[in-house]
This record gives sequence, structure tokens and C-alpha cells, in this order.
Amino acid sequence: MSSTGGHRAGAPSSAGAPAPRRRAHRSRRRRPVVRVAVGLLVALLVVPAGAFAWADGKLHDTVDLGTSGGGEDSGSGTTYLLVGSDSREGLTDREKQQLHTGSAGGRRTDSMILLHTGPAGTTMVSLPRDSWLTVPAYTSPMTGKRHGPAKHKLNASFAIGGPKMLVNTIEHNTGLTIDHYVEVGFAGFVNLVDAVGGVPICLDRNLKDEKSGADFTKGCHTLDGTAALAFVRQRHQEAQGDLGRTRNQQKFLTALAHRAAEPGTVLNPFAVYSALNAGLDTLIVDRNTDLLDLTSMFQAVRGVNGGHGTQLNAPVSAIGIPTAEGSAVLWDQSRAQRLFRELRDDRPVDVKGGKSR
Repeated sequence: MSSTGGHRAGAPSSAGAPAPRRRAHRSRRRRPVVRVAVGLLVALLVVPAGAFAWADGKLHDTVDLGTSGGGEDSGSGTTYLLVGSDSREGLTDREKQQLHTGSAGGRRTDSMILLHTGPAGTTMVSLPRDSWLTVPAYTSPMTGKRHGPAKHKLNASFAIGGPKMLVNTIEHNTGLTIDHYVEVGFAGFVNLVDAVGGVPICLDRNLKDEKSGADFTKGCHTLDGTAALAFVRQRHQEAQGDLGRTRNQQKFLTALAHRAAEPGTVLNPFAVYSALNAGLDTLIVDRNTDLLDLTSMFQAVRGVNGGHGTQLNAPVSAIGIPTAEGSAVLWDQSRAQRLFRELRDDRPVDVKGGKSR
């Protein structure tokens, strides 16, 4: 897998390191070793080879993250950016009403999680969408006007320049290399949860949020797609707002990975096809990501659910800070720099505080 240790020359990072370097685009047609590995994986999971060939062809690998300018990388970890967008594509007007999604056009980032896996283990870091960070210089594709670096909320970077600008902004502020980008919209999320037969979640208190549609009692529940979307989107009942929501999102993501890997799902051809079809319909990935990469990501997330990893929020020093774009979240720069250095160097994460569990 690709490395997270190298850096792109010339672009500064507020995390105390130059912006990262990315390896050149990998052509799928020139990866016989990967095809052999996928074949082995298929045999292990008792999934027909045709299912993987079909699924690999359905991937929407439309995101260009750019390539490196040469040089050697250090470290041997891999970093994924998992993005939940509020895209309504694929939803009818009735479904939008049932899911409490509203009818806004386009798509924006609803959740962002860095998943780093390497020799030191697996770490999931949620990045609050209201994080007040530096968006690197860019040229507007609409006007051709050049804009210098400026402070914005993290989710504004997606609105400015889509996935590539979001990745550039995260790399600029963390010093990490994003090796793989994976995004799913509302419809894909709901359909995937339903395809695996729902996901069990246990709550330590009642949750009710009219805006997201969440209405759960204390105790254990198996959430269908509609209920799951409401759960991961609700934040108004969380004492820490968006920080509380990110903890719920991590909790649900690991539970979903565990549910999808249960024998009742994996050994059921109908369930496998249903889950693949549901997950891939609105899944958007970068050009370097194929089904093997997604499988590795899935296994890493599942491992965290089994206790083989760490879940954190990006270290925060203050929330509700007034800005020109509304209230924002400030990172604790000292702890954030330490956390991202540890991930960049594939060292065990030892940041105190800010853990989501």
C-alpha cells in the first residue's frame, strides 16, 4: 500500500511539516499481483469471482488527487479519508421527506474521518466539519481568479473545490498524505445498512432530534437505514454538538463493518450482492482506489470495532468560536501537531485527551 510518510515540496503545513507527497497514479490494467490478491480474497470470503469483477467495475473512481513530483516516501502506513456527504442523489421527494434530509441541491460534507493504518496499529480521527483551518491558495474554476490562503471552516473547502480541495486542505493542516478518498451519499448509506439487515447499536440514554428524525430510547436497537441516518446526523441532543456527533459516527461505522462481516452476511450470496450494489451505487472514490483497497479499509475499520485500534476526535481547544462564517471549532494546535506527527511517522498514538472513547 502507499506510504504516508513523504511530503510534497514547497507547500507549508500548519502541523509543522511540509505538505505531503503522493505517489503517481496506479493503472488498474498493470496490477496483476493485485488481481491475484483479489482472487485469493474472493476464495477466502466464499464470494463468486464474478461479484468482485462486477463490483470493481461499478466503482465511481472520478476523484483525481494528483501525483507526486518524485522522491522517496518514509513510513509504511496508509491513510484513508472517509467522507459522508449530504448528496440527495438517488432519493425521491418522498424519501427526502421521510429521511429528514431537506431538498438542498449539490453535495456538502456531513462527516469526515481519517483512517490511518500501519505497523503501529489503526487510528480513526474524526475531523469536525466546523474546524477553523487554513484553506490553501487556489484558482477558482468559475472565474479564473487566484485566491491566497485563507481561514475557512473545513467543510467550506469542499464547497470551494470539491474532494480535491478538501483533501488538499486536510493535508495542508495535518502534514499527512491522503492515499485513498471514499465518499458515500445519503442514499448509498441507507441502502447499505438495509442490505446488511440493519446494524445493532446500544445507547446509554434517550435520543430525540426533530431535525434529523432521531427518536431512540435508552437500550439496544437494530437500526434500519432510515434510523441509522437519523442517528449519525443528530447533534442537537449532544452536549458537545458536532463533537458528540462525530463520536456517534465512529461508533456506527465500526458497528456497520462488524455487521457486514458476520457469517450470515458474508456467506449469503444474495446479501453480498445486495450489500455491494447498495454500497457502490453512490460511492465515489479516487482514481487510485479499487476493491482491494476498499476491502483493506473495511478490515481496518472492523478491527477497531474489535478493540484493535484507537478512536479520537481531532484535539480541540474551543468550540462555538464566532467567525465570519458562523461559529467554528478551534483545534488544540500543540496536541494536533503531535497526533498527526505520530500518524505520519507510523508511531503509536499517545495523545492525551480528546479520545472519543
